[in-house]
This record gives sequence, C-alpha cells and structure tokens, in this order.
Amino acid sequence: MKKAPVESVVAELEGTLLKDPDPFSYFMLVAFEASGLIRFASLLMLWPVIRLLDMMGMADAGLKLMIFVAVVGVREAEIESVSRAVLPKFYMDGIDTEAWKVFSSYDKRVVVTKTPRIMVERFVKKHLRADEVLGSELVLNRFGFATGFVEEYDIRPLSDRVAKLFVDEPPSLGLGRPTSAAGSSFLSLCKEQVHPSMTSNQKQDRQVLRPLPVIFHDGRLVKRPTPLTALLILLWIPLGILLAIIRIVVSLMVPIWAIPYLSRLFGGEVIVKGKPPPPVSGGNTGVLFVCTHRTLLDPVVLSTVLRRKIPAVTYSISRLTEILSPIPTIRLTRIREVDAEKIKQQLTKGDLVVCPEGTTCREPFLLRFSALFAELTDRIVPVAMNYRVGFFHATTAGGWKALDPIFFFMNPRPVYEVTFLNQLPVEATCSSGKSPHDVANYVQRILAATLGFECTNFTRKDKYRVLSGNDGTVSYNSIIDQFKRVVSTFKLFIH
Repeated sequence: MKKAPVESVVAELEGTLLKDPDPFSYFMLVAFEASGLIRFASLLMLWPVIRLLDMMGMADAGLKLMIFVAVVGVREAEIESVSRAVLPKFYMDGIDTEAWKVFSSYDKRVVVTKTPRIMVERFVKKHLRADEVLGSELVLNRFGFATGFVEEYDIRPLSDRVAKLFVDEPPSLGLGRPTSAAGSSFLSLCKEQVHPSMTSNQKQDRQVLRPLPVIFHDGRLVKRPTPLTALLILLWIPLGILLAIIRIVVSLMVPIWAIPYLSRLFGGEVIVKGKPPPPVSGGNTGVLFVCTHRTLLDPVVLSTVLRRKIPAVTYSISRLTEILSPIPTIRLTRIREVDAEKIKQQLTKGDLVVCPEGTTCREPFLLRFSALFAELTDRIVPVAMNYRVGFFHATTAGGWKALDPIFFFMNPRPVYEVTFLNQLPVEATCSSGKSPHDVANYVQRILAATLGFECTNFTRKDKYRVLSGNDGTVSYNSIIDQFKRVVSTFKLFIH
C-alpha cells in the first residue's frame, strides 16, 4: 500500500506568523530582562539609527546592531531564561490567527526567522508545534557569554538550509513576505506560495490545531515595549518609584481600614463584590478565607477590605517582606503534619487567609489547589482575587521577590478586585463525607468560574520548572554554589 505524501509548510515568523514584521520590541525585552535598565535605554536610543538603516535598504545592518546591543556580554543561560520565561507570552499575543490556521493544518511545519534561533525556538516548537526552526546562531566566547555577533551563513544561504530539510520533495506551501530577505530566499522552493494578506482565502480542509497556551511567564513588563511604550516606561520609572514609596509609607502609617479610601487619592482602587462574613463571635472557630493567588498583596488587600488584620499563611516570602507586612504572617514548613497543626491553632484564635495554589499565576488559569485546607475546617469562604496593572508585574519567579510590592505600587493605576463567595454549605465540605481533594477541586472550579479562568492540574513545582528550571526551592548550599560560580567566572576574566 502506497504511503500518503507528507504535506509540509515553511513559514516566516516575523510579519507572517507574527503580525509585526519588526522584532525590535522583542530585543528590548531581552535587553531589559537579561541585563537591565541601562541596556534597555541604550537600545531605545539607537532605534532612530536602526530605522534609518532600514529605510536606506540596510535592514540587515540594523538587525545586526539590534542583536549586538541586546546581547553583547550577556551569558547564554540568561538569554535562554528570557526566551523560556518571558518571550513566549509576548509572541503569543502577536500571533496572526489566520496564518496560524494555515500553518497548523500541515503535517510537517518549519519556521524561518531573522532573529537568533535561541530567542524563538522554545516558543515555536512548544506553542506553535513546529518541527524545525531556522534562524541565526549567536557567537559565544569560551566563557559562555554572547559576543553580540551571529554566525554568517554566506556559504550556506537560507534557501539551501531549507532545501536540506526537504531532500526528497520540496515543501508543499511557503508562507512569507516576498519583499523580505527571508521570504524571497525560500518561497521559490515551495510548490505553492501564500502571502500574509492571502492566508484568509486558504481552504481549511485539514484539522487545525490550537496553539499551546502560555500559562506561566515571568518578567516585570506588562506591555510589549514598542519604541513609544518603552519611552513611556523610562519616563515613568522615576515618578513611579517616588509614588511607590509614598504609597507604601502611607499604607504602613494609617489604620488598615482607611487604606481602600486613601488608595483612591493616590491613583489606586479596590473593587469589592459580594458580602464578606462578619467577624468571629463567641466560641466559634475562625473562618478560613481561601483565595486565588495573584500577587503577594492578596492577604493584605483582603484585610483592608475586611477592615481588620487577618493572619496569612505564607510559604516562601522573604524575611524583609515579613518584617514590612502590615498583617501577621504564619510561615509554613511544607511538612504536612506540622503545617496542619499551625493552621488548626490559628483557627482557634480567629480568621485566617490561605492561598492553596502555593504560588502566583498571572494568566487566566488557576493552579491545582492543595487539599490541606479542606481537612482542617468546614468554615470555608472562597474569595476570588484579581488585579490589573499598566506597566509592571507584581510577581516574579527569577527576580527579587522583595521588590514585588514596590513594582505593584509603581504602576500608575493599580486596581484590585475582591469577590466574596458564599461560605461553603456543609454538604460541600468534608463533614458530609467528601474527600479533601473533592472539596479543593470544587473550590477551585467555583473560583475559576467567578473569574472566567480555566482550572489546571499544574503546581508550584511545575511553574518553577518552566520559568527557572528548578522546583522553586532555594537552599543555603545552592546560594553558596552560585556565589562560587560567580567568583570562578571572575577569576577566569582576570587571567
């Protein structure tokens, strides 16, 4: 029986699979997240030069200048970290859905890009389900740092690299811009050519895959730093730092019940929905507020809404954060029996806040809920927490967690939404014979429905494996090892 031929497609990333043909903003992300503000500002100042080179027909020179400024002197591991944890979110936001439908309907999928392969490979292979990625390769020195240059392929043009992947039969379809250097080099090899403006006219007689959603991402910037957005961010940062200091100082000095009212004077807002339960009275045990975890400030905002200080269960916050916290914190050990006893003792004293996801998640997804809370009490009040910011995220997996509140308050108009759900009826708790996992899953589902989010089975460890390449546990020995690696690298440079 004759085997059916494999239908293949080769697509250009910039300007085809991605709507924006200009990769400048993605290099700005690498500059900011892998290096810092100085490199970010330097690359922005060179944007007029890059645009001038592009207008003069020297786009290749402008691209090389972008690459050099964004990565020179940056360790390869740092570039890989940004490519794994930061860039996929922004690439996904810029996907051309019509081009994706055509691309995803073929059996073998190849992507060509003018940016370094290291920046796009993870996103293209994992989220766009591509089989191969053809892009430039960064030149690294013997210490693993980028020189800022890329490998030259003059002896093997892009068309030859594409042809090498299709020895037996040429690609069935080529998606690209004929005016671009990449597009003109591989489109002539394909049996059929489709340009971005024509993708909506393609017949969809094959099964269309969904892009794998981005559930975890890191980095501080909320918006893709186009030249105008990047300029606004740079101009806002000095004012944002001053505003953050004022907001934090004021919130630490005034009574907690006054914070929602004062927040409006400083540009913030707390939106409350639903009816919160009254304080504990008599000999009743405390209420366990089970919250979604969006930022480190979730328990603090809840306390301001309830107008009383509610202790919060914490897992791995910094000591500085604990010291500055306006509410009591109870540090858990992640030893189940010990943590259960701590929570039980606190509930005998009064109310308590717990975030059973164990870590924050920015995207509209809820991580798997730990079932421990369901075993300890039947007085469970689910609370849906969410927030909106304009410039900076208030969470991080790879950065300094102690700066999370500062970045939140640096936003021009930070907004928090708190939605109280009804206390769980007895028949929905463990008292009715339900298992703790069933109760936890039920609470997760009703909170997700309230926020319009999706439930997942991912955990804290899954998040840190994706974003940091570890399980999120930092030990004393690992810190010492990191310090030794820095010292050894410094010695190599000296010699």
